[in-house]
Amino acid sequence: MKKILTAVLATAMIASVFAGCGGSSAPASSAAPAASTPAASDSAPASEAAPAEETFNFKLAENQPADNPISKGMNKFAELVAEKSGGTVNVEVYLDAQLGTENETIDQVQAGTLDFARINTSALASTADEVGVFTLPYVFTSTEQKYKVLDGEIGQGVSDALQKYNMIGLGYWEAGSRNFYTTKKPIKSVADMKGMKIRVQQSDVAIKMVELLGAAATPMAYGEVYQGLQTGVIDGAENDFVSYYTSGHYEVAKYFSLDGHMAPPAMLLMSKTSWDKMSDAQKTAVTEAAREACEWQRQAMQDYQNESRAKVEEAGCEIFEVDAKEFQDAVSEIYDMYPQYADVIAAIKEVA
Repeated sequence: MKKILTAVLATAMIASVFAGCGGSSAPASSAAPAASTPAASDSAPASEAAPAEETFNFKLAENQPADNPISKGMNKFAELVAEKSGGTVNVEVYLDAQLGTENETIDQVQAGTLDFARINTSALASTADEVGVFTLPYVFTSTEQKYKVLDGEIGQGVSDALQKYNMIGLGYWEAGSRNFYTTKKPIKSVADMKGMKIRVQQSDVAIKMVELLGAAATPMAYGEVYQGLQTGVIDGAENDFVSYYTSGHYEVAKYFSLDGHMAPPAMLLMSKTSWDKMSDAQKTAVTEAAREACEWQRQAMQDYQNESRAKVEEAGCEIFEVDAKEFQDAVSEIYDMYPQYADVIAAIKEVA
C-alpha cells in the first residue's frame, strides 16, 4: 500500500478500455483488436482460417434480490456479453446470495472456482486493502466527484492492483449512499447511537466508524439482517434507500436517518483464472459489456433511489434529516488510523 499513489499516477500513461465506468483492470493483452483488418488473400489455403473460439458458460454471484438495480445491472451485463461475444461467452447470474456470502464469493473468485462476483468494496477491502480508501466515511463530496475519481486515474490505479489477488476489476458500479436505519428509536444525533447494536459489513473501516459513533458494530451476512432486526439481535443497520426497500428491512426498521456516512462503490470482479482462458476478442466483449452495463446501472440506481424513498415513506417509515457534519466530525480520526491511504485521499480531495 505504500506505493498506491505511484501506481495510481502511473496509469496516466495507460490507455484504458473504459471511457466511463472506469476501473477495468484488464491486462494490456486484452485490448480491442485494430478496427481494420487486411482482407484475406484469395489464394490463402482453407487450413489458415481462424479456429472457432471456445464457448464458455460462466457463473456470476450477486447477493441482492431480482428487483434491485444492481441485480438488473448484472443481468444486463450477461445479455450484453452474450451479444458482443457472438454467444461464445455466456454468463448465468445467481441472485440472493445463492452461491455464498460476499466474503465466500471473493474467496471463490480468488481460487478460480467462481468466474464472476459483484462485490461491495467494503467487503472487498478485507482482501484487497487498496480498495479500502473508497470505503472511508465522507471521502467523497458528491456523486459527480465520486465518478470523476473512480473513472479517472485514481480508480484505474486501484483496480489494476486487483490482479495480484487473481482478480480482474470490471468497473465501479453504483451502490448508493449509506445511511443508518433502526427499529426502536430514530437516530437524530450522534448521541442517539450510544449503546446501539448496528449491523455492518465485514469491514474494518465500517466497524471502526460505528464504534467511533458510540455504537456496537455487529458484522453479519446480508441475508441474516432482516431476521436480526426482527428478533432484536441488532437494533439497526445501514444501507442505501434501494437496499432498504428491496430487502424488506423497512418492514421491521421504520426509522431512517440521512447521515450519508459512506458511498462506497461496488465492483464486478472476474477471476483471472477464468479471464486467462478467453481469447482477446472475448476479453474485449466482456470489458465492453461491463462498461455499457455499468453506465446503464448507475442511471437505473439513481432513478430507483427516489422511487424507493417514496415507497418506504408510503409504508409509514419516518425519514430524518440529521446534521451530517456532526457525524463527520465524530469519525474524523478514522483517517489517522489508515496512514497508507494518505496520498490517495489527498489526490481525491483535489478532484473537483
